Amino acid sequence: MSVIERVELSMVDLVPKVKRTDAIQSFVSQETPLLRVFDSDGAEGVGYSYTIGSGGSSVMALLRDHLAPQLPGRDPAHIEAIWRDLKFSTNATTVGVITALALAAIDTALWDLKCRKA
Repeated sequence: MSVIERVELSMVDLVPKVKRTDAIQSFVSQETPLLRVFDSDGAEGVGYSYTIGSGGSSVMALLRDHLAPQLPGRDPAHIEAIWRDLKFSTNATTVGVITALALAAIDTALWDLKCRKA
């Protein structure tokens, strides 16, 4: 059984060559929080989320200060259990998009890790 040894976070600001628009807004950047999970077998999983224009620093703060510290020592194969525990630990903010984006980055990284080890 492997365990999660460490988590690394970084932020990438993706600037499109032209101004992008959707049904609600126009934006000139996409903030992309990246999360890398490393296990005791040396495997790595990568997950990310994104915000349009702003909000990425809020996702990063939730990941850095609250969610990522709960991962080391956990079995990365128990993805659903980890997700439930993280969701429960953010119960007061779970209905918000910032929490959903942070949880998505972790969930994606854990599934990526599982796929790479298959």
